[in-house]
Amino acid sequence: MSAAHGSIRRLDLNLLLTFEAIDGERNLTRAASRLFVSQSAVSHALARLRAQLGDELFVRHGRGVVPTEAAERLAPAVREALAILRHALEPHDFDPARDVARVALAVHDELEPAVLPALAARVRAHAPDATIECVRLDRASIEQELGSGRLDLVVDVARAAGPELRHALLARDSFCVVSRRRRVLDAKKYLAARHVTVSSRRSGSSMEDLLLDRLGHERVVVARCQRYEAACRIVAGSDLLLTAPRLHAQSIARRLELALLPVPLPLPPIELHVYWHRHADTDARNRWLRARLLEGIERPTSARRR
Repeated sequence: MSAAHGSIRRLDLNLLLTFEAIDGERNLTRAASRLFVSQSAVSHALARLRAQLGDELFVRHGRGVVPTEAAERLAPAVREALAILRHALEPHDFDPARDVARVALAVHDELEPAVLPALAARVRAHAPDATIECVRLDRASIEQELGSGRLDLVVDVARAAGPELRHALLARDSFCVVSRRRRVLDAKKYLAARHVTVSSRRSGSSMEDLLLDRLGHERVVVARCQRYEAACRIVAGSDLLLTAPRLHAQSIARRLELALLPVPLPLPPIELHVYWHRHADTDARNRWLRARLLEGIERPTSARRR
């Protein structure tokens, strides 16, 4: 992009909003919907941006568009500039009933029952007309979706976060052993038993197997599932054991009348964190949403003892 083409004096603020929407949605139709304008208006604005900045910015790819190298370099600065401007212009008397119209978060689907009902109740108590959208967690796009504003918050296990993300501890969870019946389970019996595990990946060790490996232990896994519901149903009809986060297993185990036992090995606790983009650090609406989420999650009552 040349300096002549990039003169900021000729740049319309609405064009930056269009750039932000296209970069966030990667689709002109969705960008138009986000901006409440027609697709032709977005196409016209993109043409003006291309002319002023001297770059294609976004090129067609499949059913959407992808940014050029120039657009990728420009995107963080555009998002930051617009975030600063929004913060400066937002009302100082923040009112959730007026200012919270939509809440969008991504949560692992197994955690949704623990996170969403409690958050929805708190939001609706202050913003009864707000719509709440919870989508499946895609770890590869967390930073991009939070930065674009498509998501407000993400809930996930603690993991390394890039410099664009902020996070705070939401809850600590512990592992438990799901069994068809109550039994006395020591480390020797646990490691000698046959196990079912849950992982969304096709191959590789599960989280608990990686932790056991660090302790110098290995167990026998004879079944692998994608979801805890299926794994618990396998346990209900067999003598297999399932090691799972208590938040994932507890409500299912109660419904299927399974026993929850302590893990007879010192597995560390699981930390759940809430993530947001650094541009939302001082945003009154996002701060309010974070506070509602950080009030706590819903913990099911204990599974039935058998």
